[in-house]
Amino acid sequence: MLWLYAQPGFLDINLFGANLRDLFQVREVALSTAVWVGFIALFGIATDDGVVITTYLKQSIEKNSPSDKEGIRKAVVEAGARRVRPCLMTTATTLLALLPVLTSTGRGSDIMLPMAIPVFGGMTIELLTMFVVPTLYCWQKELRLKRQK
Repeated sequence: MLWLYAQPGFLDINLFGANLRDLFQVREVALSTAVWVGFIALFGIATDDGVVITTYLKQSIEKNSPSDKEGIRKAVVEAGARRVRPCLMTTATTLLALLPVLTSTGRGSDIMLPMAIPVFGGMTIELLTMFVVPTLYCWQKELRLKRQK
């Protein structure tokens, strides 16, 4: 997202008479302490989502105690499907909460905007954890099952 903010054509769209480039104050952002604080916040949120998914995956595997590859996959799909909503809600609330920060122009916005850009961009990509974490967990459990045989 930091790279996109520096690109000349990014968000150069008029919507309801307002240019999105002006609304979101699109300009080049230098790597500052505020940007790194934004990255730390992003890593914390992404890790939290991973822990939420992994915890339920572990509980599902323990409850079903599968003995074959198909059983593992069924337990992982069941657990992953049950944790989609909490992870989506975390992402949605974070993205919605950052919209006022990205559009602010008052006092302090020069610090808050560089902090919000990595979090906003990362949260859009962070949605992949809902697919990557269950897939890697399933792969790890299948490898462990294969080694036991």
